[in-house]
Amino acid sequence: QVQLVESGGGLVQAGGSLRVSCVASGRTFSTYYMGWFRQAPGKEREFAAGISWSGESTYYADSVKGRFTISRDNAKNTVYLQMNSLNAGDTAVYYCAAKRGRNNGLRASPSEYDYWGQGTQVTVSS
Repeated sequence: QVQLVESGGGLVQAGGSLRVSCVASGRTFSTYYMGWFRQAPGKEREFAAGISWSGESTYYADSVKGRFTISRDNAKNTVYLQMNSLNAGDTAVYYCAAKRGRNNGLRASPSEYDYWGQGTQVTVSS
């Protein structure tokens, strides 16, 4: 069983930046495809960004493209989401998720993932 723990959320002003992190337990992190999702109150969980197991390929939702950057450090079992130019529409609980297997390609559906973290709140004040 893999445990994912997010951190780094908080309150930030519109136009500001924030980096959230997700640390995974276990020794197989480097074989997982990792994704970041977010869920705002009253809305469904939506895909924000994904990164292949090797880190060579990254994928973004149109709503965050050009503002968010996903990266990973397999030596630290950690995936990051750097968020710039934040706006009120980015306010949500941010979840990291892991998909077993050395997958590539866009993995935007929550049902494709095997493990989830507990989430970290990001609030953008306008």
